[in-house]
Amino acid sequence: MRSILVIDDHPLVGDGIAMMVKDMEDVSLAAVCKSGKEALAYLETNSPDFILLDINLPDIDGLELCVQIRKNHKQVKIIGLTSTNEAGIITQLLSNGANGYLLKNMEREELIQALNEVKQGKIFLSKAANQKILEQFQSVREAMQKFPMLTRREKEILVLLYEGHSGPAIADKLCLSPFTIETHRKNLMQKLEVNTTQQLLKVAREYKLV
Repeated sequence: MRSILVIDDHPLVGDGIAMMVKDMEDVSLAAVCKSGKEALAYLETNSPDFILLDINLPDIDGLELCVQIRKNHKQVKIIGLTSTNEAGIITQLLSNGANGYLLKNMEREELIQALNEVKQGKIFLSKAANQKILEQFQSVREAMQKFPMLTRREKEILVLLYEGHSGPAIADKLCLSPFTIETHRKNLMQKLEVNTTQQLLKVAREYKLV
């Protein structure tokens, strides 16, 4: 029998999960913890197979709680269970050690699929979460296609220019000739489609290159 710990401060969520797993032959609801501290205390003496974790808890941020749980309970499968469908939150939770991501409006079949897939060592994303991630990657890819790639040396020189170093000072710092620094500066201006160093630094700041 596989056991589930729900960490969520909304009673209806726990009741909903209980109803979903009621008729499952190999899954049971072990407990519902309404705060991060309560969950950590529970995990000191219990070892559930799955954790359904909300990221909005009254005491501990769910993203941070995921890190704490993963650190001390490496075998448990953690699935985010939230009403937030943002690419940044999804990827952060996964990078913090979660095995999957579900939205609270899920159907019973989706929960069953999530439990089965994470048990097999897979990462599970709800349909909505998966679509959000795909959209995010698409926007990043489009931005990279529109924005020129800078070399490591160009980025290094751009940062030094932004910090106020002169061409000769940068040349001395990097053990390069002033002519080489000037060539890199011109290449940067051409790539970023600007005409002056001031415009170059402005664009670099806008695009978070420095």
